Amino acid sequence: MFVMYEKDKMKVPVKIWLKDEKHLEESCKEQAYHLSQLPFLHKWVSLMPDTHAGMGMPIGGVIAAEGVIIPNAVGVDIGCGMAYTETNIKVDDIKEIITGNGNLIQAMIGDIMRNVPVGFAHHKMMMPSYTMDCAFEEMDQYEEDGELLGQLEAGYYQIGTLGGGNHFIELQENDRGYLAVMIHSGSRHFGKSVCDYFHYKARQLNQRWYSQVPDEYRLAFLPVDTREGRQYLRWMQLSMDFAKENREKMMLAVKAVLEKWIGKYTELDLEFSGDINCHHNYAALETHYGKEVWVHRKGAVRAETGELAVIPGAMGSYSYVVMGKGNPESFCSSSHGAGRQYSRKGAMAAFSCEEVMLDLQKQGVILGKKGKADVAEESRFAYKNIEEVMDDQQDLVVPVKRLRTVGVVKG
Repeated sequence: MFVMYEKDKMKVPVKIWLKDEKHLEESCKEQAYHLSQLPFLHKWVSLMPDTHAGMGMPIGGVIAAEGVIIPNAVGVDIGCGMAYTETNIKVDDIKEIITGNGNLIQAMIGDIMRNVPVGFAHHKMMMPSYTMDCAFEEMDQYEEDGELLGQLEAGYYQIGTLGGGNHFIELQENDRGYLAVMIHSGSRHFGKSVCDYFHYKARQLNQRWYSQVPDEYRLAFLPVDTREGRQYLRWMQLSMDFAKENREKMMLAVKAVLEKWIGKYTELDLEFSGDINCHHNYAALETHYGKEVWVHRKGAVRAETGELAVIPGAMGSYSYVVMGKGNPESFCSSSHGAGRQYSRKGAMAAFSCEEVMLDLQKQGVILGKKGKADVAEESRFAYKNIEEVMDDQQDLVVPVKRLRTVGVVKG
């Protein structure tokens, strides 16, 4: 970890969990400077080792704000995060079993794709959602934000869907050879609508108040004691609840697929254990260094002492289940993944579809994806080396399990 601080230009320091400044991209550095000039930050800005430029605030960024909330410091996919479960089944005991749909891993990946809508797809009929049910029961809390109300009904069609981009469902093998499931997804279009709506409101209010925060920083804020601030917090929490339920519903669907195929082709008694469901795009009221502050984690996971979290790599590389060390300097946070080193467009230019497919084939990874044209966007080479990321945050988390991709479903 190193510290970036120029007293005449920055109100607070920036602590960066990288070996040195040459590992920090220039656009990310510029955004860190902008954050450091905010007048309401507590202590410092923390950047995790997977950090890279985002919208307004770097991905892999953590800030503690006094009395305000910044929609773009939470991000557009509010509640995005990870779900995980592990089984008592050895991958070696099932991977060579042949079915009418290829080997057992291929059959399960294909069935997951048939049961979980991916990309822009959603369910054709309304699905059960206790989160949306609760929202309609408490409509008086939401009805003043009429532009967002359509998202409540849309949520019934989007619950239990994966989305696209870097979201995935992976079948994995841990270092002891056991099969596990990892899901990366968030609040779908719901969270983006909430972020965009309240960022626009914050911009209008900040202009009216002659805010010290320049509009071009894209860090417009809402005091939490204002009507708009309170409304954002309600909608943010609803988005988080929706994202968590979304992952739960997908995990149930994946478990059903595994039970179906393993039950049909083996005599093994399948069991699941060790479930985790954690956010890595959100804000929460926490106490740090003796003060109650709104900790914004944008592409960062909470890592309190003894707390379990999930840090994915990229498809075809390793992922980790970790235990937090409760490091106060990071506001008890760690990286949320490997972090991009190529933009999506940059990855498409640098790596061909054929290269990526051959790499996955060489590693024995089964890819479930309807269109392969954009597969290079999510190549493992488009991301930082997860082992280096883990090495840079030894003071933040302890690795508990390491997992390798066996099969992956992408949007």
